[in-house]
Amino acid sequence: MSIVADQVRRVDSQLDKLQLAHLKSATSSPILTYRRLSTTSEPTEQISTSPQIEELQVLIKALSATSSSKALLPAWRISTLLEQAGLSEGEVNALGETKSSYEKELEWLLVSKATVQAYGVLLNTLLEQTIPLSNDIWYWDEVLGSYTFTAIYMIQTSPLRLWDWTKDIYEDSRERFSRLRESPEDTLSATAIGTNVTARWKTFYGLVRDSIRERSVTDIQARVLSPLAKSRSEARRKQAGLKRLREMSASGLGVLMDEGLNFDIGEDTTGIQGVDGSDWNVVVERSVALMDTVLRNVTALETGVSEFEDIVFASVADDPEISSRSMGMGELRDKPAKLCKRLQNILSTHIPAHVQAQQHLRSQYGRPHRLVRYWLPATVLLLSSTTILRIVVNRKAAILQWIQDLGSTMQDFWMNWIVDPTRKIIKTIRHDEGSEVAIMSRESLKGDRDSLERMVVDFAIDNPEAAGMGGALSDAHIAEIRAKVKEGDLTPVLRAYEKDLRRPFVGTVRGDLVRTLLIQVQKTKVDVEVALSGIDALLKSQELVFGFVGLTPGVLVCIGVGRYISGMFGERRGQKYGHRAGQMIRVLRNIDRILTTSTPSPNGILSYKDHGLLLCEVHVLRSRAARLFPGEVEREFFEDVNELGDISIGIERQLKVVQRIRWAYGKWLSK
Repeated sequence: MSIVADQVRRVDSQLDKLQLAHLKSATSSPILTYRRLSTTSEPTEQISTSPQIEELQVLIKALSATSSSKALLPAWRISTLLEQAGLSEGEVNALGETKSSYEKELEWLLVSKATVQAYGVLLNTLLEQTIPLSNDIWYWDEVLGSYTFTAIYMIQTSPLRLWDWTKDIYEDSRERFSRLRESPEDTLSATAIGTNVTARWKTFYGLVRDSIRERSVTDIQARVLSPLAKSRSEARRKQAGLKRLREMSASGLGVLMDEGLNFDIGEDTTGIQGVDGSDWNVVVERSVALMDTVLRNVTALETGVSEFEDIVFASVADDPEISSRSMGMGELRDKPAKLCKRLQNILSTHIPAHVQAQQHLRSQYGRPHRLVRYWLPATVLLLSSTTILRIVVNRKAAILQWIQDLGSTMQDFWMNWIVDPTRKIIKTIRHDEGSEVAIMSRESLKGDRDSLERMVVDFAIDNPEAAGMGGALSDAHIAEIRAKVKEGDLTPVLRAYEKDLRRPFVGTVRGDLVRTLLIQVQKTKVDVEVALSGIDALLKSQELVFGFVGLTPGVLVCIGVGRYISGMFGERRGQKYGHRAGQMIRVLRNIDRILTTSTPSPNGILSYKDHGLLLCEVHVLRSRAARLFPGEVEREFFEDVNELGDISIGIERQLKVVQRIRWAYGKWLSK
């Protein structure tokens, strides 16, 4: 919510209080009538009614700042509502009916509501046009603050200087040629001008050379100033014009804010009894005249601020359309139609003319156009565009291949390191047999162990003496040998192996040395498989852990990339936040500077110009504070800002408010 909307709501509320206080009968109260229309659908008790009265009531409701969440209406909407009202002078309305006292009061209320809305439109226009002037003034400060920036400005504006010089030469030569043709016959011969086109062009070309020669002599005389000095002088001149324009606009804003629609009523209806029934009508008339006069004179830069204020107040005091306070209500009731026409003229003519004049002055004194500031890099880019395009075309295949490789790499990484490990983890959680981790087959150990048992049993049957038996082995002995083999005991084989080792050659040829060695190889294979089965069981017990370990690298890479990207955007958000906080600090500095360098009145309050400048800075401060503070802190901040913009408290208290804002909200302003 802007300070203009707050001001419009405050003035509209004061107008409502005046209506409620001075109307004796609630049934004939226009303000109660339109408020009931806006809050309830029940029929209201009225003294008299007509289509014109009902139309006025609806229009008053539409113009009221308190009847909707949007306090300000656009200028075209206000003009449309005033035209729709069709107010007429005299005792007869637009429908040919005699106006009642109630209808005349409604007309005054309608014009007053429209005046409040037009007042808000004008304040908003002055604010929007005054605030950007500071940026242009800072631009000229930057140009004047460094010779490097001055040289850049000189290069940027060199085409304009050349164009102005060429145009001056052309205009001067054309003027000379016109004077030459208009010379009397006795002072100029026909051959001097020429009778054909070629001769005329030769004559014109000679005049151009003479003009250039004279300009060159003038330039030689002006060479005491370097091009940089001329550019700095031009920058100072434009900066001074902008400062004068800002001071005039700020003075007009301060005059309107302090003197416009000032009913001298407090928030608690203080002073409302001292306002006569016709006083508020005169205030409305004076406010309309004040807006008209400010719009006519605020762009006249040849006058100073003090002279501008004197002209405004003198014009308002001598305005013939303002009623005197000695006039009765009967005479005042004929004024709404004239005020309506004047308001329409302000909205449709004066405000657009003021905006156009302000834009013309800003284009004359403000920073150069973007085309002027960036023509040099744009020209360099344009000239090098063919080379850049040629490089891109020649490397088109390589660039496309890079893009394809990048896309395929990202796709493969996503599928192989994110999707597939995730699927395996899901299968592990579901105990999917196809997802089990194993380094050997399930039946491998069982088959090798059974084979070892058969080898040892067969060896023991073939060599019962190695098994410690004198004769054939019984089933009990065979079962005992099988049990020992399962436990890893190969005693029969080892006995025969030890016996054959005594005579290795004989044992190899005639004994069982080779057979026992092969059985021990099988035993070693079984032992290895037993160890592997233990490792396999360990892997199966930690299968979920290994799944997450396989997923971790891809997740870490994704998290890193995501944090980097979010950090980039977060850094931008942080930079924006810090930029806004820094802007608010600079605005507070400007406010402190306005308050400390101002020349207060005998009452200790700001002048109109300083008040206007303060309002501009307060408006910027409120707009920069959006979404910068938490909810409750933001409300408290706006309370302090509203107190800062109230000049009635005096400069000393305003400076204390600035200090309070700095220490109370320094936590957010220092980020």
